[in-house]
Amino acid sequence: MLSKELVQDIIGTVLKHGGDFAEVFVEKRYTNNFTMKNGSLESATTGNRFGVGVRGFLGTKAVYAYTNDLSRESLLSVAKRVGEALGEIKVEDLVLNLNKTEYENKHPVFLYPEDISKRKKVAVMKRAYNAAKNYSDLISQVVVYYWEYDQNVLIANSEGVFVEDNRVRTRLMINAVAEHNGVMESGFYGPGAGMGFEFFNVIDVEEAGKVAARTAARMVKAEPAPAGKYPVVISNEFGGVIFHEAVGHALEATAVAKGASVFAGKLGEKVAAECVSAVDDGTIPNAWGSLNVDDEGTPTQRNVLIENGILKGYMIDKLGARKMGMKSTGSARRQDYTFAPTSRMTNTFILPGDYHPEEIIANTEYGLYAKRLGGGSVNPSTGEFNFAVNEGYLIENGKITKPVRGATLIGKGYEIIQKIDMVGNDIKRGQGMCGSISGSIPADVGQPTIRVSEIIVGGRNK
Repeated sequence: MLSKELVQDIIGTVLKHGGDFAEVFVEKRYTNNFTMKNGSLESATTGNRFGVGVRGFLGTKAVYAYTNDLSRESLLSVAKRVGEALGEIKVEDLVLNLNKTEYENKHPVFLYPEDISKRKKVAVMKRAYNAAKNYSDLISQVVVYYWEYDQNVLIANSEGVFVEDNRVRTRLMINAVAEHNGVMESGFYGPGAGMGFEFFNVIDVEEAGKVAARTAARMVKAEPAPAGKYPVVISNEFGGVIFHEAVGHALEATAVAKGASVFAGKLGEKVAAECVSAVDDGTIPNAWGSLNVDDEGTPTQRNVLIENGILKGYMIDKLGARKMGMKSTGSARRQDYTFAPTSRMTNTFILPGDYHPEEIIANTEYGLYAKRLGGGSVNPSTGEFNFAVNEGYLIENGKITKPVRGATLIGKGYEIIQKIDMVGNDIKRGQGMCGSISGSIPADVGQPTIRVSEIIVGGRNK
């Protein structure tokens, strides 16, 4: 990485030319991306990157620059330009005390990506492929993706932070396509963790392949979903993507500080049903979205967002903290050194309630059971969303009956969380990639099974 002396000089250069805060972010990353189609490895990409980002603040004004030229001359030149762009406060006499911060590593890794042969990784992909392809004669195509990285960061700033962190991520993704009578449907499953190759001793690789194939095979013969407004039971795990997208983004300082969130200024107010509590927790050991420290060097923590329907907190980075007059919550994240950090989610989920999932189904006379959700779109300022239901079933007389396809859930996040009337006890988290102004980052979503008393379902009218 960089020496402490050089880091101190970079920070000092920013402050001597302008601004009241300076930060250095150093990243070294090793990545592997493999793709398998029709049982054969189609592509394999391995890469290394090393770069430095320099940021300065003056009040709530921020300037960010980055470079992969790691020479002293280049780095100090970048720092000078950041300071000059801020250009008002100039510090003549500067003393920096950068003491390395030590912390307990909550995310131990045992088998690092660099130490495992490509052959072993491809063998894992082949197991997932075979399980998916052999699940049913309806499966016409299976694509398996293997993705991993080993990221080392050094973060220092003019407040005395000097910390290093190691983040390892491993993920297996399976996409299966089924065909029947000219109809094609796909199923996807993508488990991941903040672990090394030992992840494949934790998950059932064959079952992961079968989950993707099962979804595709069931939906390809399904009838079109009925359109209307009626109760929807949303399953656990990736069902939490609705809360993540339609509510979570609106609780980030990125939106709140600008007043571009329906939740701005509502701390302490009732914003959801009393049965709803939700947190963002970046400390869960080896979870997909966890970190020891965020991308500003602040220790991550368990942030209570909603408690018994009451809005308790936001997710805040350093710039957001300045704008909002609040403290950072360890929520600053970025894709890599080419992005300035901003407030982002880590592992965000609705907490478990009192009901068994079977009770929730049994108490629903008619509705939709959304077993698996797919992609969608959200307007963070209004909370308006639409999400595709990748695997859905009708609920009739308190029982799950026939599969239905083509359903879309339409609504507003702040309204939906007020209409949740039953929360299950079967919490589970799913993995995904979250995109925002600071790039694409790993994030866990999750919830137990929940019931929304009424939601607009796009489908086909009877």
